[in-house]
Amino acid sequence: MTLLISASTAGAAIVVSGPPAASAAYGAYVMAYFTETPQMAGANYGLHLAVSRDGLNWTPLNGNAPVATPTAGTRGLRDPFVYRKQDGTFVVLATDLYGTDFSQDNQYLHAWDSTDLTSFTGYRRIRMHSLSTHTWAPTAFWDASRGQYGIVYSANNGGDVLMVNYTTDFRSVSAPQVFFSPGSGVLDGDVVVDGGTTYLYYKNLSNGLLYGARSSTGAPGSFTTYTGGLRQGNAIEAPLLVKSNDGGWRLWGDSFSPVNNDYYAWSAPDIGSGAWTAMNQRDYTPPLNSKHGSITGITAAEYDALVARWGLPDWVRLKSSNYPDRYVRHANYVGRLDAYPFDPYQDQMWRMAPGLADPAGVSFESVNRPGHYLRHSGFEVRLDQNDGTATFRADATFHRTAGLADAGWSSFRSHNYPARYLRHSGFVLRIDPVSASSSATDRQDATFRVTP
Repeated sequence: MTLLISASTAGAAIVVSGPPAASAAYGAYVMAYFTETPQMAGANYGLHLAVSRDGLNWTPLNGNAPVATPTAGTRGLRDPFVYRKQDGTFVVLATDLYGTDFSQDNQYLHAWDSTDLTSFTGYRRIRMHSLSTHTWAPTAFWDASRGQYGIVYSANNGGDVLMVNYTTDFRSVSAPQVFFSPGSGVLDGDVVVDGGTTYLYYKNLSNGLLYGARSSTGAPGSFTTYTGGLRQGNAIEAPLLVKSNDGGWRLWGDSFSPVNNDYYAWSAPDIGSGAWTAMNQRDYTPPLNSKHGSITGITAAEYDALVARWGLPDWVRLKSSNYPDRYVRHANYVGRLDAYPFDPYQDQMWRMAPGLADPAGVSFESVNRPGHYLRHSGFEVRLDQNDGTATFRADATFHRTAGLADAGWSSFRSHNYPARYLRHSGFVLRIDPVSASSSATDRQDATFRVTP
């Protein structure tokens, strides 16, 4: 095949493909994403990374700051896609778009190379077509029959379709072709190959639902939709397929708007069945403020290298057991439990310090109000400045125990009122008597997941 379109920036030499890394060796996961919040206080259009042992609960790296930022084009990215190539190294592709002005036409994708995601080299922009349209939401897959990678992306070619260009090196690409056009507008394709079948999940713009299609060849125009429509929440897009390291599949969807919950998830034992079960939000926690990401398996050594290179957060969040879309936050100095996301998003971020009255306990210092701690006053929980008194220190100290509703989660017993626990009531925080013999609701109200 003749290669017609080249990357706009010269870089390293072509990588010669070798055997793929063995998925059985993967013991963790990495996610790439960008960030937004309702009033855009947390918007950042650089490349962010998070890691996870179970592929469900995520820890942002580098303090949730970007690990790489585009230096050409719009100098911003959306929809980053991290992909492990046949030789075991990585390529990162991303939409060339800073912010939310979706009227901008752009013929390019951002691209980086990386050995292990601890550094990024060979930054370039790849020109994918010459149309007056966008180039959004890239994904990539290995087409063994061609001996090339397919780069699939959203564009408008007389209608909203998925396009594909083929490449051996993610620098020079073939002429674009329509990859998938089922008769209605489509957006945000994600492609995976499992056995002899290529699967494509996408958003149908006519009804706003996610669907799965499949092909025995993976060739353009060969896909047939085989699932019913999927949606959780009020709106959804950006389907993201992940084969679990220990078997089974997960499908993630982005909530589309930063004012809604960032992600929803489904699970299935077999992607071929198309039978997806919505997961409970208790079971997964996306990275803070994350939007339209991608996930791939990594080894335990790669996980350790990422943590060593980029570092873990020095803050935590407290996620409610019985309202898992809500997090402990302060608002007007009142302790509350509010639905995420919100701005200021830092209101939910806490430094879990040794207890002010007893270092065996914990105290919660506000990240965006340093020197201010959660404390109870009249059994109601407030955010107050540490006045140095013994009473304040005792009021602001809690003892972490196994969760009263779930031993895998946590509960927090008051230091100076040891029969009382931190809990929410009407989404306002207070300390109340709670024990193993209390009602299920009371125990759930007093149970939280400590998560970044």
